[in-house]
Amino acid sequence: MHNRLAPFANRRLFGRLSAAGLLPALAGLIAMLPVSAAWAEEFGGGPREWQMGLPEGATVVAKLLYSFHNSLLMPIITFIAVFVLILLSIATIRFRRAANPQPSRTTHNTLIEVIWTALPVIILVVIAIPSFKYLYYADRADKPEMTLKVTGHQWYWSYELPDQKIDDYISNLIPDDKISGDKIRMLSVDYPLVVPVDTTIQVLITGADVIHSWLVAPLGVQKSAVPGRLNETWMRVDHEGVYYGQCTQICGDRHGYMPIEVRAVSKDKFAKWVDLVLHSTAKDKMRDANEKVLGMDYSWMDTPAKTSAVNPAPQAQLAVSR
Repeated sequence: MHNRLAPFANRRLFGRLSAAGLLPALAGLIAMLPVSAAWAEEFGGGPREWQMGLPEGATVVAKLLYSFHNSLLMPIITFIAVFVLILLSIATIRFRRAANPQPSRTTHNTLIEVIWTALPVIILVVIAIPSFKYLYYADRADKPEMTLKVTGHQWYWSYELPDQKIDDYISNLIPDDKISGDKIRMLSVDYPLVVPVDTTIQVLITGADVIHSWLVAPLGVQKSAVPGRLNETWMRVDHEGVYYGQCTQICGDRHGYMPIEVRAVSKDKFAKWVDLVLHSTAKDKMRDANEKVLGMDYSWMDTPAKTSAVNPAPQAQLAVSR
């Protein structure tokens, strides 16, 4: 009889723990355990199987945010989760019906009420002080060496490099049936943004139709692209590599189909790329420069697509300032 009732008893205990919030709290605690830096994504590349934690970052801002998350936020979150779990355990065990046939009529406790009011305020102040510091640090560039203009469209991005006289080229998602080699589905684009390393870049971001948001987490950059408004941020990439991002502002039914691909290259290679973009005699100057300097493969463009284009944006055309 005991063995027959055991499953029901376990199920009843599971239900009580779930109702008391212990199991959700325990699951949240496990999910929020501090992540070792060794598990972080290496520079460049895309998401990997069993990847845990934030990308370590390839800019000073990204590294500061990574350290802020691991050194301050995770300990605070873990402490709060453990504390709440302990309180739920005490309330569930000590104040259950069997242990308290006559429940207490206590309704106030001045000390506890002061603590649960003051402690959250103190925690928020501790978080706010470094937060404001990092926000101001990431706000705008000090003596930028070049300027990049980013424009969000429904549903693709366009980039302009005014200092290099490269004006407004379109970056579009590669269709699923064209994904091969090192391309990543939903992240790789036809004409990526190319920037030099060890260069302070002023980034100006705006929108052409609705509000978008340009986010590249490994570079520590995120700004809203608002029509009629020019938002500013900056980045200085320390390592060569390929970095991916996405639009993080819901901007329509194809919001998830406008990824960002940034290729950080050496200054010498960037200069060669700019020179070829400006002086190539090919019909598609951007493709010619990407193939010859960056080694990108565009053979997929020469075969007809099996599916219709994800984003019906105009074909990428490069306008070179005279």
